[in-house]
Amino acid sequence: MPKAKAILFDLDGVLTDTSEYHYRAWKQLADEEGIPLTREENDAHLRGVGRRDSLMYIIRGRNYSEDQIQDMMKRKNDYYNKLIEQMSPKEVVAGGRELLQEIRQAGLKSAVASASKNCRIVLERLQIIDLFDGIADGNSVVNGKPAPDIFVFAAGLVNTSVIDCIGVEDADAGVEAIKTAGMYALGVGPKERFKRADKVVPTMENVRLKDILADA
Repeated sequence: MPKAKAILFDLDGVLTDTSEYHYRAWKQLADEEGIPLTREENDAHLRGVGRRDSLMYIIRGRNYSEDQIQDMMKRKNDYYNKLIEQMSPKEVVAGGRELLQEIRQAGLKSAVASASKNCRIVLERLQIIDLFDGIADGNSVVNGKPAPDIFVFAAGLVNTSVIDCIGVEDADAGVEAIKTAGMYALGVGPKERFKRADKVVPTMENVRLKDILADA
């Protein structure tokens, strides 16, 4: 691809580890409903996936009315919001703030492309909201990951063609969304998690801009 003009970040599991909070909230709900949910299932099927699709996985094969589904989604969100009340700026991944500042100093655009509807709250608690040129969250599009919509929307927010964007994701569903959007994909996590990532790093800790651009 040509030299990147914008870098689009997922939030949960990339710049901060809110994935544990999501798991604990879903686990509380599942326990209340008498549905087994393991951490391994969460990592394999819920990581990077929107709230409704996550719930549909958890309740698969069980009959619930739409009112019950809406109630369960609200309960999970309430549990999650309670958990993230304790978040602070120290929960930005090591070197993450410096990376975002480096991107800005290099004249590149940056945006968040997160399935979370609580994305802005988390960014405010982390005190990094002002380091992004655009924020696309779960309220921005109808179709969640692995559909490409959130990344296409984020590219539009920073007025950049998709072919000039790098997407950064910790979930295979997110990498699928990035590739379907026509972007270069950087996966964060174990290599075996991703099917289509162009490059994989184990963690975003102390990753520099040159590391992201190296093979792009």
